[in-house]
Amino acid sequence: MRPPRSLDRGGDARNPSLRTGGSIAVMPDAASIALFPTCVLEALAPDVGAAVIRVLRETGNEVHIPNDVTCCGQPAWNAGFPEEAARVARTSLEALAADDADAVVVPAGSCATMMRVYWPELFRIVDDAEARTMAEDLLPRVAEFTEFVAEAPDLDPAASAGAEIAYHHSCHMLRELHIEAQPLDLLEDAGNDVVRWDGAKRCCGFGGLFSIKQPEISVAMADDKIDSLAETTATCLVGSDLSCLYQLEGRMRALDIDLPVRHIAEMLDRKATDV
Repeated sequence: MRPPRSLDRGGDARNPSLRTGGSIAVMPDAASIALFPTCVLEALAPDVGAAVIRVLRETGNEVHIPNDVTCCGQPAWNAGFPEEAARVARTSLEALAADDADAVVVPAGSCATMMRVYWPELFRIVDDAEARTMAEDLLPRVAEFTEFVAEAPDLDPAASAGAEIAYHHSCHMLRELHIEAQPLDLLEDAGNDVVRWDGAKRCCGFGGLFSIKQPEISVAMADDKIDSLAETTATCLVGSDLSCLYQLEGRMRALDIDLPVRHIAEMLDRKATDV
């Protein structure tokens, strides 16, 4: 039996509850996990969702998806529509707040950031004190996928063992949640080599509506990152945010670059067959 796990978070100036950087939540040996599946995962990548669940269960946890969770509200929030974002977010917030799971695990840095950093601000802006309090109370239980799994016992070697991986650090996860080492450590512990590349921390150019409003700049940013990737010996591009991965994969296919692109859960899943 392993000791209780603590989720350590970095600070954020906009959210006092995240400034301490200490142990915010302590997990029991076998945690009950409420999985927040994210819109992109549920609509476009159900196989990734299955891999996420298998990895979480392999580390000794019970996993379920609460009824009534929908979107975190990030698209409307980023577009400047707080009222609309709050209506969507409150539905998910109420479902998660009513769930007695030990942790809420989110397999995307951008959605985890919306929930952990911006939900209290969102509900403050729309003057919903009740929802703001619920969001602040939920914060200690919310963890990004790799952040949570990194605190679990060592995983058995995955089906991906032996791959040379270029890891993409997505912006929200790196700059808002300050999660950097955990995914790299997990990939290496699973038996892979993580290659160094100059573009690892550069933005992919997606940025949600940014890629629609500024497509030329978005494509140029993606191509700049891909050019840097071509200078490595990587046999696979891996990340923790599906939206970023779809942006980069789309550009690589347009450029006839046939490099596999995978979510990190697929690389950690022992039952994966196409990695």
